[in-house]
Amino acid sequence: MKKILVTGGCGYLGSHAIVALQLAGHEVVSIDNHVNSSPDVPGRIQSITGKIFRNYVVDLCDSHELEKVMVAESPFDGVIHFAAFKAVEESMSAPLKYYQNNLIGLLNLLAACKRHKLTNIVFSSTCTLYGNPDSLPVHEGCELRPESTYGKTKWMGEEIFRDAAATGEFKVIALRYFNPVGAHPSAMIGEFPKGVPANLIPYMTQTAIGIRELLKVNGNDYPTRDGTCVRDYIHVCDIADAHIVALEYLLNGQMQHNFDVFNLGTSIGQTVLEMVQSFEKVNEIKLNWVFGPRRKGDIIAMYANASKAEKVLGWKPKHDLDSMMRTAWAWEKQLQRER
Repeated sequence: MKKILVTGGCGYLGSHAIVALQLAGHEVVSIDNHVNSSPDVPGRIQSITGKIFRNYVVDLCDSHELEKVMVAESPFDGVIHFAAFKAVEESMSAPLKYYQNNLIGLLNLLAACKRHKLTNIVFSSTCTLYGNPDSLPVHEGCELRPESTYGKTKWMGEEIFRDAAATGEFKVIALRYFNPVGAHPSAMIGEFPKGVPANLIPYMTQTAIGIRELLKVNGNDYPTRDGTCVRDYIHVCDIADAHIVALEYLLNGQMQHNFDVFNLGTSIGQTVLEMVQSFEKVNEIKLNWVFGPRRKGDIIAMYANASKAEKVLGWKPKHDLDSMMRTAWAWEKQLQRER
């Protein structure tokens, strides 16, 4: 059993990673300020795993409060860093908010790791680093040219970790994942955006349940097979499993370099319209939707070449599109029962 620090542990990705960590036998400590998460998540996770974990309501941008956690809980064997703002559209209208939160929080965490000799780090990165790629599918060696402020903060984060790892003090894996969707099969945790959802699937499920009146598909004039954006959608549980595999790769001393990056995706591109149609078919429900204007910062098409993760880490996704749609809807219905 290893002791793992998870930042953003009550968020969408962090909560699923904690479930996977606990089921793998690890001890977990979480930091989450609940700005974009719910304080009831630890209880939900316990209902799945039967295990508790300590969550500190701390903002990573507050270095003094972060240090208190490190002093109280160290030593750790590894850290998975999820905590960040992640809405592409919001990042374009509030760039300073994103630079301050995502980069200062990361720098504070890295400085704390240095002080407490926490060397093994898994960084939650993103496929938005690739911008609008010249060819598909994208692999880890493709040119990085993020178009949104959010993507730029993740690109800068990777560079910071890369330079820190070059000193020999850290070993870092950056996971560039594509579009996480779905929910845990228990329907006890899932994506729970505060306010109006910025991502397609929660907006879709909230429209289906009646919280949102209308789903707008942003843009129908892109140069794709049906005019809507193409993305690589991957089940959140597959993303969580990948973080555990990457962490154990670090802990077992298998890293040949101090810094490495891996794409996480299905290697299949689905259009937004195809996602809407899939949701309707799998769940036997009709969505109220229309086409709307393009959304600033969105890229045309993106899907992964994830062969490196399979070859090096031994990871590949297990869940199909039907599972993504079915679990997302089950989670939304569970939330409706609790309201």
